[in-house]
Amino acid sequence: MSAFQSLSQLDVLSMAEGISARSIRGREMTFAVVELAPHSRVGSHQHPHEQMGIVLRGSVVYTVGGESKDMQPGDTYMVHGGLAHEAVAGPHGAVIVDVFSPVRDDWTRFAASPPQTPRWP
Repeated sequence: MSAFQSLSQLDVLSMAEGISARSIRGREMTFAVVELAPHSRVGSHQHPHEQMGIVLRGSVVYTVGGESKDMQPGDTYMVHGGLAHEAVAGPHGAVIVDVFSPVRDDWTRFAASPPQTPRWP
């Protein structure tokens, strides 16, 4: 398997209504580009994984441990494992990068669709 792959070659995981992700997994972490449709919602949840991310396009209101921020391109976030967090995409949706450690083995439960053109870059 090559160490290199285009985002447009990755399967699309359907995470929830209006939310999809393309991810690559290493031995210690998962890297994902997540697309959120306008006004889509990632409900409050928590997981043992540490999570860091950056907004690439659009906007999203992100709430971590009760603190909310209206995030724009270039804004970053960090979520400690076990901390409740949620997100609501803005009127034009959003594209974000998420990085998780350890690997998100639980993502195998999401239905995968064949590769398609991403909203970013």
